[in-house]
Amino acid sequence: MRSDKICRFITRAVLCLLLLAVGCGRSAKQTPVTKVEPEKPVLTKVEPEKTVETKVEPEKTIETKVEPEKTIETKVEPEKTIETKVEPEKTVETKVEPEKTVETKVEPEKQKPTVKLALKFTPDDTTTYKVTTEAQKSVSWEGPLPSKPSAFKGGRTSNRIEMTFAQQIKSVNDQGAAVAEITIKQLKYIAKVRDNTVLDFDSSREKDQDSPLAKLIGQSYTIEITSSGQVLKVAEVSRAQAATKGSSPAHRTAQTLVSADVVKQRHTIPGLPAGDKAELSEGDNWSSLKNFNFGMMGSKSYERVYELKEIKDSDNRKLALAGMNAVPSSENAPELHKEQATGFLSRLFDNTEDYTGQLKLDLAAGKVEFYTEKLKSEWLAVDPEALQKDDKEPAALRMTALRLFQIERID
Repeated sequence: MRSDKICRFITRAVLCLLLLAVGCGRSAKQTPVTKVEPEKPVLTKVEPEKTVETKVEPEKTIETKVEPEKTIETKVEPEKTIETKVEPEKTVETKVEPEKTVETKVEPEKQKPTVKLALKFTPDDTTTYKVTTEAQKSVSWEGPLPSKPSAFKGGRTSNRIEMTFAQQIKSVNDQGAAVAEITIKQLKYIAKVRDNTVLDFDSSREKDQDSPLAKLIGQSYTIEITSSGQVLKVAEVSRAQAATKGSSPAHRTAQTLVSADVVKQRHTIPGLPAGDKAELSEGDNWSSLKNFNFGMMGSKSYERVYELKEIKDSDNRKLALAGMNAVPSSENAPELHKEQATGFLSRLFDNTEDYTGQLKLDLAAGKVEFYTEKLKSEWLAVDPEALQKDDKEPAALRMTALRLFQIERID
């Protein structure tokens, strides 16, 4: 069957080729022939030219009578000689003054004046200061209440301390460090746990005179402090601790306020440069490190960068004004590594922070007029499933931490 189809296909192909060949032959025989007629000659008759005769008449002679010329005599007077007096040219002298040389006096670039940012101590000198410290942390739930865990308890926990004290310089060594006696004059203390006040003390209130914290008023201890504001030694705190001995929360709080570590933090001035870098001009910088422990959010180190903004005269005093901005630092990473184990939660949150400060120093007296630094850190975690649903308000957990240190001169 297949062979029959192939044969028929070949037969058709051959017939088509034959028909094409016959058609081409007929076309070749019917080629048209064009007959060309010879050109007929054209004869032109030429007429003979006619001769035109021109008659020329003889010229007439015209005689002209010429009169003799009359002679006209012209009397020529002799020319008058005109003498022209030529003045000699005046020579114009142009006085060319020599160019004056203008000397441009180039003033050498003035060197910025330097000042020494340091404390000065004089034996028996007494100054009153007020120190304020605050530590605060809070947790809050944001989003629809039905999604809030039943066991969740938010709120703010904080403590704020305001202590006024007199600092009397007992002695000064060759390096400029001083031994100072500190006497507590006034005290305010307020503590809250999840927005509930657990301790509220004010030494100026009559009703608080029976509190263990009231026994701190009038108590003294000594410190050794350098000209760069670093506390080297704390001594004689045992008397104040003995006066507040007890087991109540107020007793324990009072003893903490006069512990060596807390006393050292209270009297250290963070904003002053190290002794060998104390000579500075406007625009100069210096820095120091500071660590903070945020509990379950772990610990963090910051580099506080200070800049001397201005040196100015005010009320017959020369003041140095400096500003501070801090950035996270990894320099203390090895020391903080062990503490980071408790701060694994921080990796689940987005963190924002702001850490700034100011310093005002009386250069002549060598005393701090005002110093403050404040750190505010915030962590935010958002439910990722809620973010994928546009019609649903996302649930979020927000945590904040605040640290404040401030010292101001009273007199």
